[in-house]
Amino acid sequence: MVNRLRSTFSRDTIKDDAVAGVVLGGQSVPDGLAGGLLAGVNPVYGLYGYLFGMLGAAFVTGSEFMTVQATGAMAAVVADVDQVHGASDPERALFTLAILTGIVMTVAGVLKLGFVLRFVSNAVMVGFISGVGINIVLGQLDDFTGYESEGANRLARALDLLFHPLEIDLRTITVGALTIALILGLERTRLGALSLVVAVVVGSALVPLFGWEVAQLSDIVSIPSGLPLPKAPLFSAIPSLIIPAFSLAFVGLVQGAGISANFPNPDGTYPDASQDFVGQGVGNLVSGTFQGMPVGGSMSATSIVTSAGSQTRAAQLIAAAIMSVIIVVFGPLVDETAMPALAGLLIVVGVRTVKPGEIRAVWKTGQVQAVTMAVTLVLTIVIPLQFAVLVGVGMSTVLFVIQKSNDLVIKRIVVVGTSFKEVDPPSEVGTDEVVLIQPYGSLFFASAAVFENRLPAVTPASQNSVVIIRMRGRTDLGSTLTDTLGRYAETLQRANSKLVIISDSHRVQVQLAVTGVAASIGAENLYESDEWLGSTMRRAYQDAEEWIARNAR
Repeated sequence: MVNRLRSTFSRDTIKDDAVAGVVLGGQSVPDGLAGGLLAGVNPVYGLYGYLFGMLGAAFVTGSEFMTVQATGAMAAVVADVDQVHGASDPERALFTLAILTGIVMTVAGVLKLGFVLRFVSNAVMVGFISGVGINIVLGQLDDFTGYESEGANRLARALDLLFHPLEIDLRTITVGALTIALILGLERTRLGALSLVVAVVVGSALVPLFGWEVAQLSDIVSIPSGLPLPKAPLFSAIPSLIIPAFSLAFVGLVQGAGISANFPNPDGTYPDASQDFVGQGVGNLVSGTFQGMPVGGSMSATSIVTSAGSQTRAAQLIAAAIMSVIIVVFGPLVDETAMPALAGLLIVVGVRTVKPGEIRAVWKTGQVQAVTMAVTLVLTIVIPLQFAVLVGVGMSTVLFVIQKSNDLVIKRIVVVGTSFKEVDPPSEVGTDEVVLIQPYGSLFFASAAVFENRLPAVTPASQNSVVIIRMRGRTDLGSTLTDTLGRYAETLQRANSKLVIISDSHRVQVQLAVTGVAASIGAENLYESDEWLGSTMRRAYQDAEEWIARNAR
């Protein structure tokens, strides 16, 4: 740890890291409050999550630049967790949720479970993230307009607002709209990421300047004048928080994996995604211990700190120090933040979360992907997000199975002199002919029916023929596929024809034996290929021609 501190706080990089740290620290205060607001919890817990999540992960992530803070997607998931809003001790339930999320993330990193994320389709993630962006916007309309809408969910409340336009408070919406305009305008200047801070400050300043009655942060909470002390988790809430914790961990890890893949370390190498998982887990453990909400790798915060010139992890530590000073020294001023200003900031975040280009790309990819994305998006809007995440994972698994089961091509190999050529297989097995079949693609249990349907059909005219199926490269057939082969062999035998199987795997040979397929087709019709490509296939083909010739006499 001492050596890492020395290498981090280097004279060569400290100036750049200090500038990046000031930018990130200043921006993280309104962003942290907005994160807590988005999660529907005390905004102070969003502030603490940003501070302690970033601090806890700084020395543990594999990435020098990954900034661990509360993300919009994770905050939206927290907003749908009933236990952190209506439990007997909702605050400790929130902290416990952060700790549980940290445990799941840490275990995933230690066990190097990053490969699991590969089974989540891009269509599901685009639909989910787009739905989260829409949820963020819909969830801020009350604070942005000053009208407390009614409805069972965010969509219903947005419709209620649409039917009551005269209930909108003009002063409230003016503060929110000005904040959005300032963010969009100032971010193109040298202020860059600090435009968020300036926009929220200017928007909030309108309230006392004109004496407007607009909701302020002080109406719902007061920023403490010191940093929080550790709090023990609420053990009785753990069973009800397990599913939300897994959902939050999954969302955080997916977003963190994107950072690992897009932000190389200063030496040009890409960080270990599993180590980044551990870092996010430790960030959650520290955040939950010090009264913060769940956190994860933040793409926006990581982009901010790198674009501001960060060279090492010191930037995140300096950012944490800046946040601490603002909380302790300027807490009373932070209390005066206007709620519509924070809502305007979150609306910008929500709109930018939706990526039209990615939606169009998935839509054009294919009907299955388009439907999957659309269903995930709709579910994300209408059902609690922690369940929408699990449904999305389930849909990814089903989509994977469907794609793999249909990703099967069968070719016929024709022997021409000393060469081979591939052609489409015949629809039926003829008379006195050798049909050499080569399957490509997955042959797991779900594709067995597809494989059976694509084999040449056996008809009464399929007399005295041999079908050879070449299974080279297959190490596992499974009982479902061996049953299919057994049925096909019996069908051929009834037509006075036979099935021959070529395999280079001893395991496949054993599976054919134990399932009775080997006995059914005869040991002489099982060929075990060697390292010479085509030699066994040619031998089997010649043997088949001789068998046909003998039986034709």
